[in-house]
Amino acid sequence: MGPFAKPIICLLWLSDLPQANATKMKNKLFSFIFSVVFIVQLYAQSNSDTLLRDFSKPLIVIVLLIWLYSTTNLKGRFHKRIFTGLLFALAGDVLLMLEHNHAGMFIYGLTAFLICHIFYIRAFILDHKSNPDLKNPFFLWLAGALIIYCIGLFFYLQPFLGGMQFAVLTYAIIITIMAIMAINRYKKVNVFSYQLIIYGALFFLLSDSALALNKFAYKIPQGDVLIISTYMIAQYLIVYGTVERKLIITKTEV
Repeated sequence: MGPFAKPIICLLWLSDLPQANATKMKNKLFSFIFSVVFIVQLYAQSNSDTLLRDFSKPLIVIVLLIWLYSTTNLKGRFHKRIFTGLLFALAGDVLLMLEHNHAGMFIYGLTAFLICHIFYIRAFILDHKSNPDLKNPFFLWLAGALIIYCIGLFFYLQPFLGGMQFAVLTYAIIITIMAIMAINRYKKVNVFSYQLIIYGALFFLLSDSALALNKFAYKIPQGDVLIISTYMIAQYLIVYGTVERKLIITKTEV
């Protein structure tokens, strides 16, 4: 029996279970597979194993794409937009891997992730539209804190950015909007999905902040490990939150 036979057999078996049970089992299965990829990637980064790192890094998003597709069948616009965002994240991962040999690839990777965040924003907007009259009492405070953080980080980095100022500013604005729209899902979806995605968005912000500091300002000790670990946690939480998402009031297409 080949190394991929058991997961395939498990997926076929899960397809015959009732919907709720099958989803729970798939979540456990893909969480386990993702944890293996997580450990392998951290090991490769910690030991500067370039071959293993380049092999395992695309698997981060590939596993999440398969999980999202197999669990939701991309039935709703929300699922489709998160799935499309993940495809651009996969492209961004590959492009940033190539940066070691081609420095110009960084801007292409940055652009791919910017598009990824735009699709995440478009997905989160759907939840806002499901019940636009509901207001989050903490929204302005939290959004304001994120905006202040974004502005402060950019002005700290500005002396180091050179010709990358516009690109970095644009990216910082988009990822901040993504986190703000994740906050705006408050009481429009079930609590579990809300918490998973908001934590995922904040981990994404942390990962990209560490990446910017590490690349432009100063080398963070074990910076590569910090960046990739927070990135993997972010994408995992966003996908898990997407799989678990349930609208409280539906005033738009799911």
